[in-house]
Amino acid sequence: MANSAQATKRVRQNASKEERNTAQLSAMRTAVKQFNQAIETGEGDKQALFNHAAKLVDRAAGKGLVHKNKARNVKVAMTESLNA
Repeated sequence: MANSAQATKRVRQNASKEERNTAQLSAMRTAVKQFNQAIETGEGDKQALFNHAAKLVDRAAGKGLVHKNKARNVKVAMTESLNA
């Protein structure tokens, strides 16, 4: 339990940041999965799904939610799938 007003505020801020980060990371993973599913089934606009997923991956990397190298690896794998 927080003993000062400052510590109480930090607890509130950390909780809201964690919630926001979790939501963004989940959205990124969902977009990548939707793209991969579209590649496997051959349905949907693959280019639009790729653009959306790449945008979310870049945003997550920029905010430090995933490492920049992981973001690059994910985008390279998606690009190879799209061009295959």
